[in-house]
Amino acid sequence: MTRTSVTILGSGTCVPSLKRSSCAVLTEIGEARLLFDSGPGTMHRLLNTGIEIFDIDVVFYSHFHPDHTGELVPFIFANKYPDSSRRNRLLTLAGGRGFLNFINGLKAVYGDWLELPEGVRIIEFDTNQPDSRQFESFAVETMPMNHREESIGYRIIDSDDRTVVYSGDTDKTENLVTLAAGADLLICESAMPDEKKVPGHLTPSLAGDMAARARVKKLVLTHLYPECDQVDLRAQCRRTYQGPLVIAEDLMRIEL
Repeated sequence: MTRTSVTILGSGTCVPSLKRSSCAVLTEIGEARLLFDSGPGTMHRLLNTGIEIFDIDVVFYSHFHPDHTGELVPFIFANKYPDSSRRNRLLTLAGGRGFLNFINGLKAVYGDWLELPEGVRIIEFDTNQPDSRQFESFAVETMPMNHREESIGYRIIDSDDRTVVYSGDTDKTENLVTLAAGADLLICESAMPDEKKVPGHLTPSLAGDMAARARVKKLVLTHLYPECDQVDLRAQCRRTYQGPLVIAEDLMRIEL
């Protein structure tokens, strides 16, 4: 059986915090190492897990906001380091439609500092309908989310049919219910408490409602603004979801 695990590298937001780094999730499937978003602080958190940036195979981006992409440029630039531990495998970067233009815009600023000797593979997923890709040891399915025009959520399926779903930023959407159907683990944004709902984001009870309807086996609430640390998120989520529940913390590891 393939070993699959998830580590929350960053459970926070754009607000600087010593407790919560910006958005990033590491998923390990056998020898494959996948990164979902890379907000500020990601590379240091990654080192805390004992994994170097050179070990990452794919970085999947949910959308292009700075708290999700803030370390994209430093990540690529650091991968140019030519010592004995340098990257020896192809790096793949993936995002929704418009991702290539986003990368090219960064190159217009940084030039060949963002060019790796062995190159970078870019994948764009459809942002208007479901999309999918097959990798060597896992499959990826995506669906549009309700946040930005490029926003997508990811469903990762390992060779033993275990599934991890990452919502990225989103407001309530039936697409997330569909994407997360029967998932072993749903990593879902829950940016603000129920009483402070803001457009484009979820709250604990809204996240719980979609998790319940999707019949997920475990729910992790993440992307938590400071206001979330002042309330009982678990109690709010329990209004709609009664299954296994985890409030994300940086460097939390979950084995599937």
